[in-house]
Amino acid sequence: MKLVVQGKNLEITEAIHEYVHQKITKAVNHYQQLTNEVDVHLSIARNPRINPKQTAEVTIYANGTVIRAQESSENLYASIDLVADKIARQLRKFKDKRQGKHLHSPKLAEVVENQPVIEDLIGDRQPELPPEVVRTKYFAMPPMSLQDALEQLQLIDHDFYVFCNADTGELNVIYKRVHHGGYGLIQPRNNNGHTNGKATHSSQVLPQESSV
Repeated sequence: MKLVVQGKNLEITEAIHEYVHQKITKAVNHYQQLTNEVDVHLSIARNPRINPKQTAEVTIYANGTVIRAQESSENLYASIDLVADKIARQLRKFKDKRQGKHLHSPKLAEVVENQPVIEDLIGDRQPELPPEVVRTKYFAMPPMSLQDALEQLQLIDHDFYVFCNADTGELNVIYKRVHHGGYGLIQPRNNNGHTNGKATHSSQVLPQESSV
């Protein structure tokens, strides 16, 4: 298992690295057969308005699935303890659902047609981002069902998840409904797709599932 520890606004000392290694290794010990890489990002907020200030974020790449957890407190070591417990719960949930699918799903042979990869996607244009964008992330986006997208959202510890809907081939957004509970789905409008030059969307509410 590959473990990468990075820091922002703090030095990753040998003591910190050893503590992270001890706690995270213990948390993923029973799931190492699923885990390809573990990235740990530790940070201390310099902005006095941000409280709590010391954050530990763990991202696990497990056989094509991303599992993420984040915790913050006033003490870095406490944040590491909290996120280690949280990521262990996320992994247990992922493993249980994975085993459940294997038990209840028939074995099917799947043939995937290879599609040519376009080498030049932007031509002579230069990629530009708005000045407000401070961080860019790239993720693989294989088509998935709505249920799989919901499960992925619950694993990454975020409020929303963007995915390619396997039924429609379109980009959808599934999100947590903070004030009313459950989950919502945002998808492009089917009738013409655009109104007054702006893309429109519809949304629907999905039932609340039990949390970790």
